[in-house]
Amino acid sequence: MNLRSIDLNLLVVLDALLDEAHVSRAAAKLNLSQPATSSALDRCRHLFGDPLLERGKGGMRLTPRADALRDPLKTLLAGIAAVVDAPEEPLAEIRRTVRIVTADHPGILIAGPLHRALAGSAPGIDIVIQPWHGASAALEALARGASDIAVSVFPSVDAAAFHCETVLEEHYVVAMRRDHPAARGFSLDGWLAYPHILVSGRGDTRSGFDDQLSALGRSRRVGIVVPSFLMVPPLLEESDLIAMMPSHCLPADAAARFHVARPPIPVPGFPLHIAWHRRREKDRAVRHVADMLRDLLAGADAPALTPASARPAPPAGRSGRP
Repeated sequence: MNLRSIDLNLLVVLDALLDEAHVSRAAAKLNLSQPATSSALDRCRHLFGDPLLERGKGGMRLTPRADALRDPLKTLLAGIAAVVDAPEEPLAEIRRTVRIVTADHPGILIAGPLHRALAGSAPGIDIVIQPWHGASAALEALARGASDIAVSVFPSVDAAAFHCETVLEEHYVVAMRRDHPAARGFSLDGWLAYPHILVSGRGDTRSGFDDQLSALGRSRRVGIVVPSFLMVPPLLEESDLIAMMPSHCLPADAAARFHVARPPIPVPGFPLHIAWHRRREKDRAVRHVADMLRDLLAGADAPALTPASARPAPPAGRSGRP
């Protein structure tokens, strides 16, 4: 193939077409007319000898050849940009949007502090927090350029394609209202005597903890399943419900509002990771946001456990609030 005959702008259009699988949306993304984008698609089909986009049920779909082109094409374009781009802009002058895909935890932990930190160091960088659909979907979004940074738990990644590092070792705590009847002399029996809150974005009614209890010949009642950790504190304050949750998901004033204790049996914690595709290594905006996330998460403080001296007196004549 004669490389001198290839229009690099054509590859930029192809990248958008493969991302969107839709001519009109790709045209809007590139600020081109639909006829111009359709013409570029025809030229790409001729160049690669493949339809690239085909009509399928519910719209256009990528051919196997087009799907195989996505990651190499993005890597190629990122490499070209690194060669021809102007010298780095000062952080204060960068105008960019950085997309972070993350679950409810640690999204709760990072959103406010990150916004405030960027206002001082890089006020032109805007942040989009994207919804979480699982680790595999997050890595796929990084690979195709739909997300820039992912923050969550990644048991395994392709080290050749992704940078991934541990930024926080999370542990679990148990929280309940301060005058909860289970708080005094907190024990496994007391814990399991009351209904639990389970946080699951998929509506699961069991977790790995239930398997751990089952191995001990015990079980718990899940009284309510909610999709967000933000829903937990009001539920705790208004009922006898008990929640086990990652320590950093509790609000900053948790020590004043709740009885917070270690689980009465060992419950394994988990590492929190930050990841991005290696073609973003020289993207200054992404690098800066990643550095700030690393610092924020590494320095995050979990709410303190309730001291023994603050345990409530035995409830008088009642088993707790309804």
